[in-house]
Amino acid sequence: MNNINTFPKHYKSSKYKISLVIFLFLSAAVSALGQNIDKSYMHHEVPDDPYKPRLEQDIETSPAYRFRGSNYFTVQVNVNDDGENILWDAANEPSISVDLNNPDRMIIGWRQFDDVTSNFRQAGYGFSTDAGLTWTFPEPIDPGVFRSDPVLDIDSEGNFYYNSLTKNANNDYWCDVFKTTDENFEWDEGTFAQGGDKQWMYIDNTDGMGNGNIYAFWNSSFSICYPGSYTRSTDGGTSYEECDGVMGNPIWGTLTVGPDGELYTVGSASNTGVVVTKSTTATNPASQTSWDYAIYVDLDGSLNGWTDINPGGLLGQVYVDADRSDGPGRGNVYVLASVDRDTGDPGDVMFARSTDGGQTWDNPIRINDDPYNNKWQWFGTLSVAPNGRIDAAWLDTRNAPINNEYMSELYYSFSFDEGITWSENERLSESFHPHHGWPNQNKMGDYFDMVSDNNGAHLAWANTINGEQDVYYTYITPWIVGVEDDFVSNNLLFTNYPNPVVGKTTLRYELLESSKVVITVFDILGNASEIVVDEFQEFGTHNILFDASKLDRGIYFCKLTAGTQSETIKLTVID
Repeated sequence: MNNINTFPKHYKSSKYKISLVIFLFLSAAVSALGQNIDKSYMHHEVPDDPYKPRLEQDIETSPAYRFRGSNYFTVQVNVNDDGENILWDAANEPSISVDLNNPDRMIIGWRQFDDVTSNFRQAGYGFSTDAGLTWTFPEPIDPGVFRSDPVLDIDSEGNFYYNSLTKNANNDYWCDVFKTTDENFEWDEGTFAQGGDKQWMYIDNTDGMGNGNIYAFWNSSFSICYPGSYTRSTDGGTSYEECDGVMGNPIWGTLTVGPDGELYTVGSASNTGVVVTKSTTATNPASQTSWDYAIYVDLDGSLNGWTDINPGGLLGQVYVDADRSDGPGRGNVYVLASVDRDTGDPGDVMFARSTDGGQTWDNPIRINDDPYNNKWQWFGTLSVAPNGRIDAAWLDTRNAPINNEYMSELYYSFSFDEGITWSENERLSESFHPHHGWPNQNKMGDYFDMVSDNNGAHLAWANTINGEQDVYYTYITPWIVGVEDDFVSNNLLFTNYPNPVVGKTTLRYELLESSKVVITVFDILGNASEIVVDEFQEFGTHNILFDASKLDRGIYFCKLTAGTQSETIKLTVID
């Protein structure tokens, strides 16, 4: 199937600038006519305020927030050199990239507001070299330059890429992609990458001919190359192709690549709901991208913006991902979004899957398991692990009091059976008010981002737990079938230190009576890796030094059985 549009070659000519101005004017006029409008024209980036740098002597700090739960830990990312929170700044719309070959290395990018009284934003970022335990926040890329909508990814060689939207006085929107190739996370000068508002980027890391291809699409209404909405790089980001179109004209969505290099995009398609578009030619650098088909996907609702929960932004964007494992779900395609339900519920996390490469789709299912139809489940986020596990995370107001209905918490669920069934929803944060700390802009951004590995999910998200809007990293480990029944404490006071584990760790527990004791370490799949203790022990406190250096890095579960009692803790082995 051929491309749906052919676009002019020179997008910066005065002819197309004039056309763009006329188009924007008409769009604004149409917007004023009534409620039945295409809201895509309302959600775009505008540098409303001038650059307002913070002087170093005026910067105040407070303790940064961090928390460790039973199967996750959360760390603030936008901190100063001493690991402290910077007061009166703001950060949102985080995007994360993790080096799965060396998961110690990861980067999160975000919209950085140096001062909440100014809406001017820059390309903020932080990096970690210790698996997300600590973060370094250098100065933004291009300090003092308006930048927004950060999207990050990594190629198979370990090079990180940062796609950043910018705009000039002529209302030209375009994107630059910055690249770092060294261990110091130093960015190059950036490469012009066409682009426009609400762009998304994805890099092919499969073993096929498309390895290293970079794909991006955006909202053509706010782009330097209107009506173009798509580009590709086949030379590692050295250059990007002329703008082209995407069948179905999706916006507010994402991209992914299937196991054979097939490209999928998803997004809201004007007033027709969610559309998935597929290309099997994009993987071939010698071939122009053409689109096989665009398919409407029923999520029993629609994307929405300008809602009470996030007045200046979206309820969330649409996510698409594919199963690239060697398991039974290989090649499956999944779509997830927080949608305004046709039933009247203001926001549910809805999921649909295709088992035939996107041609047909199963009926949508609701992932949030709360009993209400008047609560917001928003900023729904999806990713698929290399082993085929599907992870979903979102913000949830199910526990919000009547007099404070916006209070939100982070929730998580996963599926091990290709999305047929989902785990019980798990709350992963304390409650916070999303309207606190707005950076002179009434929203918390438009999206979160997540990357899954075989052990768990790396989530970049924003919250206001410390009273202002900041970016956080959370690593989530799903409980594994076969050991989770024993995760209820039975007064054994079973713990270990240090955790995460480097080399050796001490297992500490207290026996209320003398009994036979068995301590077994299980891997993430529930396989027994090592029996640490198997003997009769006297009552009292016991400290056992366990040498974990023989284990590969990752997540493990340590189960203690003492007589009729048992308890399980999680070990995170990082070296």
